[in-house]
Amino acid sequence: MADATRDLELAAGFPPATQEAWLGLVGKVLGGGDFEARLVSRTLDGIRIAPLYTRADALPEAEAARPGEAPYTRGGAVAGTAAGWDIRQFHSETDPRQANAAILDDLRGGATSIALHVASPGSSGLPLAPDTLALALDGVLLEACSIALIAGEATQEAAAALEELWVARGTAVAARRGHFNADPIGLLAQAGALADPLDRSLARAADLARKAEAWPGATALLADGNPYHAAGASEAQELAAVLSTLVAYLRACDEAGLPPDRALPQIAFALAVDADQFLSTAKLRAARRLIWRVADACGAGPAAAGVHMTAVSAWRMMARRDPWTNIVRTTIACAAAAFGGADAILLLPFTFALGRTDPFARRVARNIQIVLQEESSLGRVADPAGGSWYVEKLTDDLARRSWELFQQIEAKGGMTAALKSGAFQDEIAAVARRRRRDLATGGLELTGVSAFPRLGEDGVTAEPWPQAMPPGARPAVRVERLRQARLAEPFERLRDAADADAGTKGRRARVFVAALGTPADHGTRSTWVRNFLASGGIEAIIGEGFTSSGDAGAGFSASGARVACIATSDPVYAELAEATAQALKSAGAECVFLAGRPSGLEAAPEAAGVDGFWSTGQDRRATLQELHGLLAIAPPPA
Repeated sequence: MADATRDLELAAGFPPATQEAWLGLVGKVLGGGDFEARLVSRTLDGIRIAPLYTRADALPEAEAARPGEAPYTRGGAVAGTAAGWDIRQFHSETDPRQANAAILDDLRGGATSIALHVASPGSSGLPLAPDTLALALDGVLLEACSIALIAGEATQEAAAALEELWVARGTAVAARRGHFNADPIGLLAQAGALADPLDRSLARAADLARKAEAWPGATALLADGNPYHAAGASEAQELAAVLSTLVAYLRACDEAGLPPDRALPQIAFALAVDADQFLSTAKLRAARRLIWRVADACGAGPAAAGVHMTAVSAWRMMARRDPWTNIVRTTIACAAAAFGGADAILLLPFTFALGRTDPFARRVARNIQIVLQEESSLGRVADPAGGSWYVEKLTDDLARRSWELFQQIEAKGGMTAALKSGAFQDEIAAVARRRRRDLATGGLELTGVSAFPRLGEDGVTAEPWPQAMPPGARPAVRVERLRQARLAEPFERLRDAADADAGTKGRRARVFVAALGTPADHGTRSTWVRNFLASGGIEAIIGEGFTSSGDAGAGFSASGARVACIATSDPVYAELAEATAQALKSAGAECVFLAGRPSGLEAAPEAAGVDGFWSTGQDRRATLQELHGLLAIAPPPA
């Protein structure tokens, strides 16, 4: 029994592991290769991601931090008091009775709050006519269900309608729960225009904050990072935009007689979360720290503990093709939001990029949250990522980089000045171009789009989104609009063109793949070629197991293809590539490509009869576009 109480020392008798010893072993594996180039990655903000983090990377301030204590990196609530997050569901129905049926279905199915899209100039949603809000929320217990408005230019009118409904229902002042989400700066960035002058828009938002101060369960303003994220912003750019927007709203409220310690509780925050789980988690943690820093500088530090943070699954990562893969991405995003301590999580249904969401898509969206919250118990742990050397370092690096960008924006006059100059939009566009390049060259993969695409029908359809209201006739202020785009769009355009071509010709464009040797020889490259072609809507006809050039030529003749690709290992290339290329050309191949870049052939491909190489690292979108031209695939009508 005495022995049973002793600590079990698993490492007893072994020398302590050291960073130097590990680096020595890594050096042997790399064989002289560059450690930084091979094993270290960087985010688009230039933040270094190491392959290993140890106690030497621990941050003293992070180890001493506790949930519920400033700077609130670990959350505003004391450990053990959190009850999970608010499961929010998005609704954009145009008919109030249809909206009501869908809302009640979601609430019965486990949703705990509603994001209600209200029609406004340039957008669709629930029209603001007499009794429409009452009809849409009929049977909803407003004391228990928070209503988050997405109303754009109609925010003031939508907020007034919700207030009237509270009064009509007899909802007690202390029980009124909702988020009006007035965000004139975010709307200006997204739409490029505002109906009212900016100073008037800010003053109206501040007046709404003064009015909502009487309702402890409501917020009036929103500092939203989603418009910037959807345009391709980096994590630090998104955070910097949110911080600068926060400062602008605090100033507007102060001018309206609402000092920062009273204004901050009236400002909610929203950030995008995507399939980069650790970076999304770090972004939410860094956001709370940065918000506290701004609040503390204003003398309102303690008020930062209660700020409301909503995490929204990223629109830019959603795909129209094989949309089932969106479920995987939104699940990862939801977990990241939970790890980051979001107060509310809104997951876009997996068919969101296709059109209007049906009951099944909404059910999947809410069930992802329910499983992670209830069955996986993610909502019962305060800051589960806290203490991880990697996450703490990533949070710190991201917060510092975001603060630098925020200071640059403020030095130029603040968020509105940055948008009016167009400089911030250009900086985001530059990052978006780098991300698109990474996707095109394989540095970033999008499952179902650029990686493992499913060729042909995926069985998913959706009704088109309703037509948006026309924009305002004469906006009072204009700026360059953020150029928002989903990552999948360049590949989806190629797929659309290939599908239209197949419909016209009665057969999908195809490429014959001469897979030489055994599956062990060609398997990796022939599979890569199949996926590469499918990402452009082109079918791969795999001719497997050829051991002679003559057989490959005969296989090509039977395939009905015009273009061929040879795929095998480097040793087999050395033996058969040149003869096979000649046989394919003799059989009628207009172009012959080679999968990979074997050193023996790369120097003089023309001598071997090869017209080019397909390999990792090249611009796949541009290569596929050229291949579309070779196969006479016309682009679809605009």
